Amino acid sequence: MKRRIVFATGNTDKLREIREILGETDWTVLSIKDAGIRIDVEENGSTYEENALIKARAAAALAQADDIVLADDSGLEIDYLNREPGIYSARYLGEDTSYRIKNQNLIDRLQGVPDEKRTARFVCAIAAVLPGGKELTCRGVIEGRIGYEERGSGGFGYDPIFQVPELGKSTAELNEEEKNAVSHRGKALRAMREKLKEVL
Repeated sequence: MKRRIVFATGNTDKLREIREILGETDWTVLSIKDAGIRIDVEENGSTYEENALIKARAAAALAQADDIVLADDSGLEIDYLNREPGIYSARYLGEDTSYRIKNQNLIDRLQGVPDEKRTARFVCAIAAVLPGGKELTCRGVIEGRIGYEERGSGGFGYDPIFQVPELGKSTAELNEEEKNAVSHRGKALRAMREKLKEVL
């Protein structure tokens, strides 16, 4: 029987990325909604790893005994803005504020800032709670720069303003295969996939 991985997210875009990367395994990937789990947790950790573990533990408490439960926390760090919005990326300017407004706000705050000072990175931490309670964490990072305008219609969140200089594109201009190869979530997921293979 296939092992079940329950990923603590309700974000369908994110779940699609996760299934792409974990798709070559013999695990079935479910969202918490698919698994019939409802959680509402306060992400009050001081790091991406702590926040991911908070979500994973909450979901694991309601999951089936042999489920592997994963959760992630990710954010955009802009060096010129003291690494804002960081762990508050999802809540920046309010959780219900559209990313078009959030992205424009960050572009406005960088007005007049030259290329070499627009350095930024996406960070993703993934946490796993295994049957029996063992916990694992992995981190993935992609370095880039903040653009001067939104570019591209793919991806989600801050993708349209995050430029990957070596590719000459924003992460919203990458196709799924390109994005999964270089993205912070792709890197973290592949690292977690290898860790899970070692321990399962």
